[in-house]
Amino acid sequence: MLATAGCSGEQIVNTSEPPDKTAAAGPTAAPPTPSSNVHLVNAFDYVARVGDITGYYFTTPSGKWRCAILTRTKAGCQASSGWQSGLGIPGEPDSVPDATGQGTTPNAIAVDDDGDPQFVALGQPEFWLAPGPAKVLQFNRILAAAGFRCNVQESGVSCQSETSGKGFTFSAEGYTAQYTDVPANAP
Repeated sequence: MLATAGCSGEQIVNTSEPPDKTAAAGPTAAPPTPSSNVHLVNAFDYVARVGDITGYYFTTPSGKWRCAILTRTKAGCQASSGWQSGLGIPGEPDSVPDATGQGTTPNAIAVDDDGDPQFVALGQPEFWLAPGPAKVLQFNRILAAAGFRCNVQESGVSCQSETSGKGFTFSAEGYTAQYTDVPANAP
């Protein structure tokens, strides 16, 4: 059997040239920084269904922000003073395109599964639990579910897509387009 396999008629030619390299699909993004899981809460305690959308809804200890992780779609926050009101964060844009492409005042900050964090103008209260209220996510606790993670620290609220590693951190003092993890040694 071995003798017949070696005489199959196929010839291999070695030209001593290096094999062709296939082109890469583009630059690869740096892998997201591993996040701490020391302060995880039970995501089951925050899950709810609003209409056809399953999400993980929470409010901040101050009650100023209402936030949610919408299953495998996005994570974001809106002001508790009214879902249509602006966030009142220094440095937020005066206007963003709404669903029709018209400029309007942003009323939320969000990060989707693979995009950059951004201020958005929502046509409905996507990050509010209705009827509510949503459970409070206590300081230095992490809610990780459905491809996202969010936390609340005294310095602000932070959410991140675990797929892209992109996220945001914001407070009444300002915002940054970067997730801020809870330190492992936080109380």
